[in-house]
This record gives sequence, C-alpha cells and structure tokens, in this order.
Amino acid sequence: MRVLGIDPGLTRCGVGVVDVDRARRGTLVHVGVVRTAPDASVGERLAAVAEGIRTVLDQHRPDAVAVERVFAQHNSHTVMGTAQASGVALLVAAEAGLPAATHTPSEVKAAVTGYGSADKKQVQAMVARILRLDTPPQPADAADALAIALCHAWRRGGAVAPGTDALTPAQRAWADAERVARTYIRSTS
Repeated sequence: MRVLGIDPGLTRCGVGVVDVDRARRGTLVHVGVVRTAPDASVGERLAAVAEGIRTVLDQHRPDAVAVERVFAQHNSHTVMGTAQASGVALLVAAEAGLPAATHTPSEVKAAVTGYGSADKKQVQAMVARILRLDTPPQPADAADALAIALCHAWRRGGAVAPGTDALTPAQRAWADAERVARTYIRSTS
C-alpha cells in the first residue's frame, strides 16, 4: 500500500510517501515540505499548498492520503492556518478520488514510537529506523508526514502478513491511545 502522509501547515506543510508491504515493512518513496511565504495572502498560500500536494499525488500515485488531525492549541492563529491547510489537503485527495483519513498527533506518535506523548526527536528517530534511513528526516514536518503515512498504513491499510494478525507493541500502544482519545472526545462533547 502506498500512502501520502500530510502534516498540514501554512508556512511548512510536510508531505511524505511510503510503501508498506503486507509484513508491515515501510519503504521511503518521497519526503518533502511545501513552503509558502508568510507575507503572501492566505488564499495564495493555500493555493500553493494545494499545488504542492497535487504535484506529489501526480508524481507518486498513492493509494490513500492521511492527514494529521487538527487539535486545539493555545495559539488560535496557528490552529486556523493548520485547519485551513488540512481542509485543502482533504479536498485535493477527494478531487483525486483517493480515500483520506485523519489521525491525531497522539495516535501517530503511539503508532511509530509506542508512546503517545513522544517528542519530535523520538518520532524522527523512529521514522528513520522504521524506514531504514541513515539519518532522521528533516525538518520535523517531513518526519511527521512520514509518521502519519506509516500510522495510516498500519492501522487502516490492512498491512498484515498472511496468517498473522497480531499488532506490534507500538501498534498496540497506538490502538490504546486511539481508544483513550475517542473516550475523551465523547466525554467532552
């Protein structure tokens, strides 16, 4: 399964494409960051994000798209830009006829590190290890995009070797974090 992971943002939008086989082994296909000028209008910046994502879709032909789910932060300006970029990513996926899903940061961290509160360096190190890279992907937005793609492929993609349906320890931790997040969302709604 080939998945495009997107870490949405207006200034830096991480994009990463991975192939994940039935034995859950990931292979790096592409990683990058779509950058926009902070002094450009919001419309221009969103158009540039959309064009960058379309370029990756055209070049790498993923089977699915996974986007980091926007969560409440203290800086409402940052949240708004992230939410807008996330919406653009989901729109571009729909225009391409691709299934798209969102995953929370804690779900993604738990999927790749086994710990839902892992820091950026831990995520980068584990992404490098999982994809057998010599160095962690830079910047963190690019590593996050790869982590989102891996999380999606492992969780939603059915990437399981025939005769094996056991989750890895990291995937079990991710599933537990997802259950906690769903319970929390329901209790606060």
